[in-house]
Amino acid sequence: MRLQKHEALKLLNELNLKELGEMALKRKKELHPNNITTFVVDRNINYTNICFVNCKFCAFYRHAKDSDGYILDYETIAKKIDELIEIGGTQILFQGGVHPKLKIEWYEDLVEWIHNKYPQITIHGFSAIEIDYISKISKISYHETLQRLKNKGLSSIPGAGAEILSDRVREIISPNKLSSTEWLNVHKAAHEVGVKSTATMMFGTVESDEEIIEHLEKIRTLQDETGGFRAFILWSFQPYNTKLKDEFPHIHKASSNRYLKLLALSRLYLDNFQNIQSSWVTQGSYIGQMALLFGANDLGSTMMEENVVRMAGAENKMNMQEMINLIKDIGEIPAKRDTAYNILEVFN
Repeated sequence: MRLQKHEALKLLNELNLKELGEMALKRKKELHPNNITTFVVDRNINYTNICFVNCKFCAFYRHAKDSDGYILDYETIAKKIDELIEIGGTQILFQGGVHPKLKIEWYEDLVEWIHNKYPQITIHGFSAIEIDYISKISKISYHETLQRLKNKGLSSIPGAGAEILSDRVREIISPNKLSSTEWLNVHKAAHEVGVKSTATMMFGTVESDEEIIEHLEKIRTLQDETGGFRAFILWSFQPYNTKLKDEFPHIHKASSNRYLKLLALSRLYLDNFQNIQSSWVTQGSYIGQMALLFGANDLGSTMMEENVVRMAGAENKMNMQEMINLIKDIGEIPAKRDTAYNILEVFN
């Protein structure tokens, strides 16, 4: 029987961490009986930090007038991709701030250039807020925006910008960002033009337990309709150097216990998601490893470069060998994958 919202709330409030974790691990092993835990070797390239959205939880963005605002040139992007290829990387997570002046043609040229120069690299890029703004400033639909980018070489889009899919929460933490319905509509449009995506959740700001479960319900419903989400990634708000922390000083970084509980609940609720990633980037390698015992089947990315959560006070690093060791340490089999979760190499 499919878990309902009131049942999920009861599990979250009445079960302890161990009980919820055991249920999630059992469900994970039903879906992944081969005992393989995957990861991807990629690099996060933030092509610009210029953004007009001014999210209170973000320490990364700059305005166009700021001296440290930037747009990466092609030579710099090429150098970053060359370095990724040298270590066996297969994917770039390509996203940036919402630049107020860049239209669809600029993005088409950039994606086409990367795809033609590096056809072996998968472009996993442009979050829903970027797609939303590109479509608005270019006066075209979500479908046309995504189709044009796909035609130039875009493979899939990340789930960033979901935060909590509650407009009450979004009005507080990111009032200039797209609504929860618009976020869902961007991903629906992507799936309809054949562009897969991931779904995410950032918890630990001003949301309630009910709003967390409503978020899970919304992405589960869309997945029922389109089947276009490849994975779900949960992470906690990183409060340092952010306006939201200044405005709500009582907000602190969520505990590891809270992260693992919500991760386990996600595995149980998202019964139509095959893959759930561990967020070691925000939680650290130990809790990232523990997440594999609470429902996650994927350790995410080696993330050769990461700038956004680092600016908010979380600076965790891990190379491929460290990932392999962590996975083996809990008795599972490590495997390198590509963006589409195809296994490229198994490390027995």
